[in-house]
Amino acid sequence: MTRVRTVLAMRTREGCEQQFEEAWLSAATQIGTLDGCLRQDLLRDINDPRSYLIISDWADRERLDAFGRSEHRDQLLRVVGELRDSAHRNTYHVLHSLRGDTEEPR
Repeated sequence: MTRVRTVLAMRTREGCEQQFEEAWLSAATQIGTLDGCLRQDLLRDINDPRSYLIISDWADRERLDAFGRSEHRDQLLRVVGELRDSAHRNTYHVLHSLRGDTEEPR
């Protein structure tokens, strides 16, 4: 099994940032319970508060593909699709992950 990471770049419509973040958090909470979902992150661009990255790690391509055919994915896209101007996704095999000595608390 090879872990995979998806990176989805999204730009929200003006004024929809908070609603987008809340919608993502609600959907991600449910998606996080799915078999194979290892981690999800929502990042916002420091210089452009309407631009986001949604990063998710999956145990393998098969489970990511299963999510891609699921009602959970459809629900997420229905909700955030109404709030975005654009989106672009890439999927990567994770080759190496290195952790620093300490991780700052959130």
